Amino acid sequence: MAIPEHLLRPTEFLAAAEEGAVLLDVRSPGEFAQGHLPDAHSLPMFSDEERAAVGRTYKEEGNQAAVELGLEFVGPKMRSLVTQARVLLESHADRKPLLLYCWRGGMRSGSVDWLLRTAGIPVSRCEGGYKACRAELREALCQPRPYVVLGGMTGTAKTDVLRRLQVLGRRTVDLEAMADHFGSAFGNLEGHAQPSTEQFSNDLAWTLRSMDKRDADKGQTQEIWLENESRSIGKVSIPEGFHKCLRSAPVLELERTEQDRIDHLLSMYGDASKASLHQAFERIRTKLGGQHAQKAIAHVDEGDLSAAAKLALVYYDKTYRHGLDQREHMRTVDACGLNPEETAQRCVDAHNQWNPWNLPTTSA
Repeated sequence: MAIPEHLLRPTEFLAAAEEGAVLLDVRSPGEFAQGHLPDAHSLPMFSDEERAAVGRTYKEEGNQAAVELGLEFVGPKMRSLVTQARVLLESHADRKPLLLYCWRGGMRSGSVDWLLRTAGIPVSRCEGGYKACRAELREALCQPRPYVVLGGMTGTAKTDVLRRLQVLGRRTVDLEAMADHFGSAFGNLEGHAQPSTEQFSNDLAWTLRSMDKRDADKGQTQEIWLENESRSIGKVSIPEGFHKCLRSAPVLELERTEQDRIDHLLSMYGDASKASLHQAFERIRTKLGGQHAQKAIAHVDEGDLSAAAKLALVYYDKTYRHGLDQREHMRTVDACGLNPEETAQRCVDAHNQWNPWNLPTTSA
């Protein structure tokens, strides 16, 4: 049976979204907050409470009663839904059909599809909904790509170097920026909210698919630089399939002096409050050792942050060396005394000389 023109398979739906069509997520606000397709607009058919009520009614009284309750909720919102959708349509000069999805491509997206089409608004919706799109995105995370991992012990300024690599025209993925966390016990001293693991996964897959498309359009593949990360960045878990790819990727290991590293840590955390630094050391107390943790906290109180940072490196160096022993393809880059821009250029030169993926090399 042929699929109606306005009902797109997940691959077609995602391709249209990645080409800039407007995405509408008609699930509840809570579902949207947990995870949604990147750049999607929330246009909820039900509130969280209404969705729960419809679900209870379906369980207790059956489908007809649930549908009637749903109509009762949606009736007063119909005009608002149409108005919001029309504004989004008219904000884009090309007026491509709006892309609509719910959880499984069922009643909610079907109902809003009918409503908007009745109002003269062009719409396409996804067969299988968000669930089917998530399956496509998860699959994208496991695809082999020419990743190059930027390694180095804590304080080697890997993030700064990664950002300079982007300025030099290299393709980079900043996992810590996506996770809104610097990836250690000190990585979120302000305590701001991170995205959910589900949303992080969606954003990462979206970025990688975009890179794949550019490669396909150019007919040429370029390496992708990332920073070495553990399985978690704060509260965000890196998808297993993707992390497995990184664990087998070639590594360029930054080498710096201990003083270089301490200076970098002070530039990052030197203005943090004593209370937030206390809490960070408490988070690593068990593995750092009670005596070392207490000494570090005392140094913080005395204002000797350099001594406190030196003690923190005892814990992080031990942890890092354990992970380093499991790496097979690795080369070192001497970055002692270099600034991030100089280090980035040295990394490009080292990569081009090594060329672990046998790709056409270009200078920065």
